[in-house]
Parts: sequence; structure tokens; C-alpha cells
Amino acid sequence: MVHGGATIPCSDNSGVAKLEPARWWSVRRAQNRKPATYRCPICGQYLPALSEHMLIVPEGDARRRRHAHTKCVLRERKAGRLPTRDEWLAETEPHQPSVVGRLLERLRSK
Repeated sequence: MVHGGATIPCSDNSGVAKLEPARWWSVRRAQNRKPATYRCPICGQYLPALSEHMLIVPEGDARRRRHAHTKCVLRERKAGRLPTRDEWLAETEPHQPSVVGRLLERLRSK
């Protein structure tokens, strides 16, 4: 699975953006009322703050948060390049059997 840090070409080939490396990302809908313009870290295109977009936060560090187009975020999530913390933990931590699973295993071993 490729995580952040991959170079992603823009859909219209006008530029290239690069996400910083991160093991997991927090993703939420952004709401901004100030008249600002951001650059999407995924496609490199401009992003008006008043448009509907998303906020992506690498490893929960709010100081490194970035504003991104909703379509770009959804595309990267679908491709597996913006894993959530839960997805990352599921990949990296060994699976712990549930309470029922542990009880069944004890019954089978007797």
C-alpha cells in the first residue's frame, strides 16, 4: 500500500503536487468563511476556501493540516493512499481475538 508522499499528477497536467509522508490521516469536511485561497496538496490546483472541500491532517498533527478538494481526497482514499488511523492500526497491530473468540479457543483446547 502506498501512503502519503507519493507524487500525484494533476488531472489537467498543469502541475504536480506532493503529499508529505504520513502513516495515517484524519479526514473531515472543512468549513471556512474567510475569503482565502489554498492549494490542494493532492492535485496542486487552487482551492477557494468558500468552496466545499476537506481538511486532511497527517497523523493527527493539526499544525500540518492541509485543505484539499473533496474529489481529490475521495479518489486518494479509494486508492488507499490516505489511510485513517483505524485502517493503519488494523494493518500494523496484531489482531486480538474477541472475548467470545478467546472463550471458544479455551473450550476447544480442553
